[in-house]
Amino acid sequence: MTLILDGVTRRVANETHIDDVSLTLAPGSFNVLLGRTLAGKTSLMRLMAGLDQPSRGRILINGEDVTGKGVRQRNVAMVYQQFINYPHQSVFDNIASPLKLARAPKAELRRRVQEVAELLHIEGLLDRQPLELSGGQQQRTAMARALVKDAELVLFDEPLVNLDYKLREEFREELRELFARRDCIAVYATTEPAEALALGGDTAILHEGRLVQHGPAATVYREPVSLTAADMFSEPPMNVLEGEIRDGHVSFDGEPAFAVDAGMSRLEEGRYHFGVRPAHLAIAPQSDDDLALDVCVELAEISGSETFLHVGNARMSLVAHLEGVHGFQVDAPLRLYVPVHRLYVFDMQGRTVAVPAEVGASMSRRAEHAPASAIHREER
Repeated sequence: MTLILDGVTRRVANETHIDDVSLTLAPGSFNVLLGRTLAGKTSLMRLMAGLDQPSRGRILINGEDVTGKGVRQRNVAMVYQQFINYPHQSVFDNIASPLKLARAPKAELRRRVQEVAELLHIEGLLDRQPLELSGGQQQRTAMARALVKDAELVLFDEPLVNLDYKLREEFREELRELFARRDCIAVYATTEPAEALALGGDTAILHEGRLVQHGPAATVYREPVSLTAADMFSEPPMNVLEGEIRDGHVSFDGEPAFAVDAGMSRLEEGRYHFGVRPAHLAIAPQSDDDLALDVCVELAEISGSETFLHVGNARMSLVAHLEGVHGFQVDAPLRLYVPVHRLYVFDMQGRTVAVPAEVGASMSRRAEHAPASAIHREER
């Protein structure tokens, strides 16, 4: 199955929920829709499912225009954030409900329910009621009901958001394995960049109803096409400093900070945005080209085994994502280190004009061995 969205727009009253999205999902692919709340992820999946109709554009499945067809005319299944199960039916009957509607023979029905229950490790719960299950078991039941019908398109609308961290990690691993064995298109919506990377496959970044970038998850992360894409695929968001390239140096507020490297040397003199991911900042030198910044501690947030350190001075505010638990005193002076070789550079319109040297080298190696059509796609 191939799913194509061709210039799809969805307007409700005077609001545009989806704005001119064109996207092709390949057979057997696992796709992540990444975007913040209200980015348009659920709206786009409802269009894919046939629950809503686009105001403009076409939707094609296997080359057939299905734009005007509703959900009942498409072989699609959807899993939502909430554990949507029938409370007065057993787990078995919940899972079997799509097959009953399709009038599947009883023997086939039992076989398929048993198979999908085993895949999701709930075969021992088939006689229980949903209210007797934990949150993770209820979500497995809802997922089993979606998978049992062998839909060509399976949509997951942030299905793990209500589960604890350990359960979410388990589900991610199982989902990758599950869909590696199924011949269908899977689409998974999330607000979390780390989840998109963990799930792998292809990632489509959505922002304010528009498609920002689409491609293999690792490529989109390492090679964002714009400041918006880089910001969406970073948690906390990418740190951005406005500076100037002049006389072979990068300056902030008129004071030279460091010499341009090979990746920046081809850029014209002028003003740019310089971005660095929070995880790449450090409180001790990490490399020979580190830029040392004198800042003051504004806030230190401890989350599990990580610390999010907010710092600033008169010229800038930054967030560092540090491994481990660190104690900092508010307003205490601190020296923060920025690895120059990890900087992204964006023009004043937000387009990526230079990437870290290690990323640029990998792009060049791929280009040397890629067919012309693939190189053209990357340049676009």
